[in-house]
Amino acid sequence: MGVCTSSTAQCLPRQSPIDIQTRRAKYDSSLKPLFIQYDPNTSKRIINVGHCFNVEFDDSSDRSVLSEGPLTSHYRLRQFHFHWGTSDRDGSEHVIDGQTYPAENKESPFEKFNLSNLLPKERTYWTYLGSLTTSPYSECVTWVLLQEAITISSEQLQHFRGLQNEDEEFILENHRPLQPIEKRLVKSSCKHKNHKP
Repeated sequence: MGVCTSSTAQCLPRQSPIDIQTRRAKYDSSLKPLFIQYDPNTSKRIINVGHCFNVEFDDSSDRSVLSEGPLTSHYRLRQFHFHWGTSDRDGSEHVIDGQTYPAENKESPFEKFNLSNLLPKERTYWTYLGSLTTSPYSECVTWVLLQEAITISSEQLQHFRGLQNEDEEFILENHRPLQPIEKRLVKSSCKHKNHKP
């Protein structure tokens, strides 16, 4: 997973992930609440794609969508995946005030998957313009990071690390290193937020 530094010719100014510095995040009163509509019946399958597993959804209609917030359109849920590390102390791609987390959930034969179980009750968020965190690292993403973290057990993380790639090697970590924030602004939907790790 590529690392970009400001001194390299290939470095682009909107690469992700970044370290969200909550004290530097600017409250934006124009940010609307997120609208999340989720239909568990749209979940189709879980598939090992070699560097992580994807949970895939039927996106042929507006049954599971994300809109409002900083978004200018609505987006159908097609898939999401997780990033994790070799230990229970790291694995998330984004970092909050220098603090890493054991995993991060990304929204892009199995029982119906209920995404609602992965969302915190509080939906305040940070947002910034960034990139995909896997090749080709296109700078086309409006990141929306919920401010309240959810918990994941060591046992669940061990299941992630038990996945194997096509060479039958264990996928022990799959997160991209932090990228320079450059001159980007991180916005907050909440005026005074005490981050809940």
